[in-house]
Amino acid sequence: MNKHEVRGGVRYVGGKAEKLVGDVIDDRNWQVDGVVDQVAGAVQHTYGRAVSVAEDAIETAPGALRDAIDDVQVRAAPAVAAARQGARSLADEIRDNPALWAAGAALGGYALGWLIHRPRG
Repeated sequence: MNKHEVRGGVRYVGGKAEKLVGDVIDDRNWQVDGVVDQVAGAVQHTYGRAVSVAEDAIETAPGALRDAIDDVQVRAAPAVAAARQGARSLADEIRDNPALWAAGAALGGYALGWLIHRPRG
């Protein structure tokens, strides 16, 4: 609970008392002032509550984010392992076959030439 919640609650209760006094002595000004204080107190209390909720969310966000990252790492581990194994297999296959090296170099050269000399329009 922060100062806005407390002050808003106190102002609301004070407004209720002020309105009650206005009702007892039949004074319209006291009644109106009491209602105004009630509304202002409720608004201030609500603002304080919103600030508290936001502060709580900010405090818990790093932990929740850490948990989410851990969860993603656990769930992604099999896919990462499979991708690494596939990359190793591909690297081994290319290392053992010089014709694939030549084809890869030719394809890379063609792609680079196309990027440099492509028609612009």
